[in-house]
Amino acid sequence: MIKIDHVYKKFGRHQVLKDICLQFEENQAIALIGPNGSGKSTLIKILLGMVLPQEGHVAFDGSPIKGQSLYRRQIGYMPQMSRFPSNMTVSQLFNMVKSLRKDEIKRDLDLYHAFEIDQMGSKKLEILSGGMKQKVSAALAFLFDPKVLILDEPTAGLDPIANEILKEKLQKTLGKDRLILISSHILNDLDDITTHVSYLMEGEVKFFKPLEQLRAETAENRLNRIIAQVLKQENSHV
Repeated sequence: MIKIDHVYKKFGRHQVLKDICLQFEENQAIALIGPNGSGKSTLIKILLGMVLPQEGHVAFDGSPIKGQSLYRRQIGYMPQMSRFPSNMTVSQLFNMVKSLRKDEIKRDLDLYHAFEIDQMGSKKLEILSGGMKQKVSAALAFLFDPKVLILDEPTAGLDPIANEILKEKLQKTLGKDRLILISSHILNDLDDITTHVSYLMEGEVKFFKPLEQLRAETAENRLNRIIAQVLKQENSHV
C-alpha cells in the first residue's frame, strides 16, 4: 500500500532521515516509535507530501506520490498539534470540510458522536482546550472513512475515557482492509492495537518487525518492555 524506497532528508546540515526503506500494507497497524529527533514526524510529513525528500521515492498503491495529491483523499491524518482557523466554530469547521469533499458520501461519524462534538458545535476553535482539539482532530481523521490512518501522538491531551474510546475505534478499524500508522511516545497505548513495530533512531530504521516476532525474541509482552529489551540486546553487542 505504501512503499518508502531509499528516502533521505536533510534540513541544512542536519541529516534527519538516512536511507529509509519500509513497506506498509493494509490490515497492518504500525507503531512508528523512537526517541525525540529520530525523524518520525519528518517521515510522516513526507508520506503526506508536506515535505519533499532530497533522495528516494514514496509510492501509494503502486503510484509515486510526487507531483500528485489525489492519494491524500484516502488518508485520514491526525497531527500532533492541530492548528484550526481560530475565528471558526466547531460546526463551521466540519461543514467546511464536508463541503470541500461533498462528492464523498460515505462518512464515519463514530468518533463524532462518541466525543459528543455536536455539543461543542457553537464553540470557537480558539477557545477549545487541548483535549477538545484532539477530539475534533480525531473525528476529522476518521470522517471520510479513509483507507489509511496516520496519527501523530493521538492520545496526547486526551482524558482516560476519550483515550479508551479512540483505542477501541482503532481496534475496530484494524482488519477492515485499512492501514494504521501511529507515532507515539506512550507505548502502553499501543499494546492492543499494534501488529508491527518500526523503530527509528537518528534518522535510520533500526528494525521493522511484527509485534509477535518481537514478543517471541524478547520473551516480553508489553511494548515498552519489548523495546527496552531489544535496545539492551543491541547495546550489549556494540
